[in-house]
Amino acid sequence: MIQEIGYNEKLKEMLDQINKGAFLTVTDGERTNTMTIGWGNVGVVWSRPMFMVAVRYSRYTYGVLEKAKDFTVSIPIKKDLKKALAYCGSYSGRDVDKFKECNLTPKKGRKVVSPIVSDCELHYECKIVYKQAMEPATLDEDIKNRYYVNNDYHVLYFGEIVDCYLTE
Repeated sequence: MIQEIGYNEKLKEMLDQINKGAFLTVTDGERTNTMTIGWGNVGVVWSRPMFMVAVRYSRYTYGVLEKAKDFTVSIPIKKDLKKALAYCGSYSGRDVDKFKECNLTPKKGRKVVSPIVSDCELHYECKIVYKQAMEPATLDEDIKNRYYVNNDYHVLYFGEIVDCYLTE
């Protein structure tokens, strides 16, 4: 069963979980991958609801996102997917099929090409409307020294939230 909700109806649950992990899933038509994200932001930009995700250049998902038009974010609310989140944050889609290894089920998105992880309850489907490489020279030195000692910066992807829903 699907329950459509407003993008901001479950923000507390999303924010509580994202630090523990969520699944960013994307397909470019040839490759599909999911990865664990621990950072993200939901808000309003250009009068549209947005989900901003950050992906490092070194990640396999970066290459897929560069060719994609959309992505999904699937968030476990009640289900315990800690092992799958840990695995998907530790292994690369270059080397393994994370869906198979973690027994996760991809399901076609309702409004985007990229699938959701149907094992989760909360889903955001997002159309990429803007991307921006981080500019290291403008970054706070404390943040740079803590998160970017290897100069492996992020690209920020702004996805307009085109669908948000709960599944059982």
